[in-house]
Amino acid sequence: MKRIWFILLYLFVLILISGCLSKQNLGNETEAAEYMGIKLTPISEQGNNAIKGTQFIDKDAYRLKIEGMVERPANFTYNQITTYTPVSKVVNLNCVEGWGFTAKWTGVTLKTLLDITGIKENATNVIFYSTDGYSTSHHLDYLIDNNIMLAYRINDITLPPDRGFPLQLVAEGKYGYKWAKWIDHIELVNSSYKGYWESRGYNNKGDFGGPPYEQ
Repeated sequence: MKRIWFILLYLFVLILISGCLSKQNLGNETEAAEYMGIKLTPISEQGNNAIKGTQFIDKDAYRLKIEGMVERPANFTYNQITTYTPVSKVVNLNCVEGWGFTAKWTGVTLKTLLDITGIKENATNVIFYSTDGYSTSHHLDYLIDNNIMLAYRINDITLPPDRGFPLQLVAEGKYGYKWAKWIDHIELVNSSYKGYWESRGYNNKGDFGGPPYEQ
């Protein structure tokens, strides 16, 4: 009997060491390896691009500014954003360079924040600005109709700095260059806008599977 228990204990230890459990430790948080039967790409294996390298943002000093064609311009703290009803979803990020990854994203929908600020009648587009000077835009209808979120967690851990802390736009169905990171400013407008890569020839719509460059 003791021999059987020893064998079972030995096998359990092997499972822990090999990382076969559905989660792995990362700092004082635990990164999920799967969600609802879907295998998630470990953060350490996820591709990443940035125009000026990783940005490091002070959570306490951080403010998300929403302005432009809104009824009530607002500045949201990180703590405010994380208290609103969260949503979680597995979404693939696909880069025009050919790589991609699958992750569980958790955050707040843009609609939740815009319900607070209100939207002026003629607003049609939303511009996302990042702390490193990056920017991109999306049609307002796409963002609202698809419940597009601003994520502050990935694979069940706080978004790391190199993944866009405090906020990463989860632009489902779009190429990776439409997924702005380190967002600190959102502006609603009634005209089209070409962001960092779009002004350099990338397709402004950025639909995954469509042409990545302007024809």
